[in-house]
Amino acid sequence: MYATRVLRQAAAHAERTPLIRFIGKRHIPEHVDHTPQPHPASPTGALPAGFGNGNGNSHASFSSYRDHAQQHGPLRKTIGAASGIGAQSASHLGPVEPPKGVYFDRNQLPERFRRIPLTAAEIEAVETGGATLFG
Repeated sequence: MYATRVLRQAAAHAERTPLIRFIGKRHIPEHVDHTPQPHPASPTGALPAGFGNGNGNSHASFSSYRDHAQQHGPLRKTIGAASGIGAQSASHLGPVEPPKGVYFDRNQLPERFRRIPLTAAEIEAVETGGATLFG
């Protein structure tokens, strides 16, 4: 008990020295180059063709990208706007029919691609952790 008290008291009065040593003072760079650069480990060492030229596939800046980006819906404030989300009723948007060869649900697939129903023995094996297979 006494040793703990002595160690705590010594630690409280000791000056803490960090284990990390930094070389030189902090400085803010005068110029930071934000132009797109290829990743150092890229196999070609070059940016993709047409990168950043505003051809619709990429954007010149992050703010222009964010103006057009969508994540769980548009990032722009288009809800309730004249041409935004909710401006038209769903009936005006057209039919919700998949194109030929595309299915919305597994049950719409041909019979050979559907799931086979589980048998009672398989259900029992799953529920008992396989113990019924050896009994």
